[in-house]
Amino acid sequence: MQVFVTGATGFVGREVTRQLLSAGHEPVCLVRSGSEGKLLPGVTGVRFGDVTQPETLQGALAGCEAVVHLVGIIREYPRQGITFDRLHRQATAHMVDAAQAQKVRRFVLMSSNGASIDGRTAYYRSKGQAEALVKKSTLDWTIFRPSVMYGAEDNFCTLLAGMVRILPLVPVLGDGCYRLAPVAVEEVAASIVACLGRSDAAGETFHCCGGQSVTYDELLDIIGGILHRRKVVKIHQPIWMVKPLLASLQAVPGCPLTVDQLQMLLAGNVCDPHPWQTFFSLKDCPLEDGLRRALAR
Repeated sequence: MQVFVTGATGFVGREVTRQLLSAGHEPVCLVRSGSEGKLLPGVTGVRFGDVTQPETLQGALAGCEAVVHLVGIIREYPRQGITFDRLHRQATAHMVDAAQAQKVRRFVLMSSNGASIDGRTAYYRSKGQAEALVKKSTLDWTIFRPSVMYGAEDNFCTLLAGMVRILPLVPVLGDGCYRLAPVAVEEVAASIVACLGRSDAAGETFHCCGGQSVTYDELLDIIGGILHRRKVVKIHQPIWMVKPLLASLQAVPGCPLTVDQLQMLLAGNVCDPHPWQTFFSLKDCPLEDGLRRALAR
């Protein structure tokens, strides 16, 4: 089938389009003019437009039987008009309206584990608001809520690996005991593609986590072992010192973290993966094996 994909040039989007092609589907990717070169080789379906400009979506879904909406950001840049509200809530509203107007009933939304309209951060609240828009639509929707995703092109585990490789002392925010359940991007993408052919996935929300929950410190040690570091020496930074520093610097270009991102990190990111894995017959990928493959690329 022809599948309309937003966010196709991103980390998750490239893996989803790869698996759509492998499954015999035809991804039709929405890109802004000039960004088409970032698409995966082999993608021939291109529609030019912008999810924040609803007028560019008119007729863009022609011939498509499903929408996979992957657009998302992890950090705001308000001066550039890049906000959670605009890229999550408003963009999703525009895509839902376009799908309903152009009679494309199947709609898949990638959200986030922890999304809630009453969430503790603006990121989680905007994701929750996007979910609410999809759920009250007339579409046959499916929502995926992944935890931290890892893969060869991610911006988390590969960043940690870079620090472990070059730093004699790896900085850790807080006590490093907050827990994560990293999940392979390939597994999330596989379930997104598989759900397109399953009517029983409509109206379902899937929490996508890896089967192994680890602390942040343990994750660094696993990465260190993969990189043949005998010991990862960590230096823990007190939160009382880090938080006000981030608050004063987060608007400065190049600041690696925001206060909201710190809050989400300290809260942890875990879930029960078994309902999702069972529904899609996914085999649990051991975290160390998955990270080794990702970091070897």
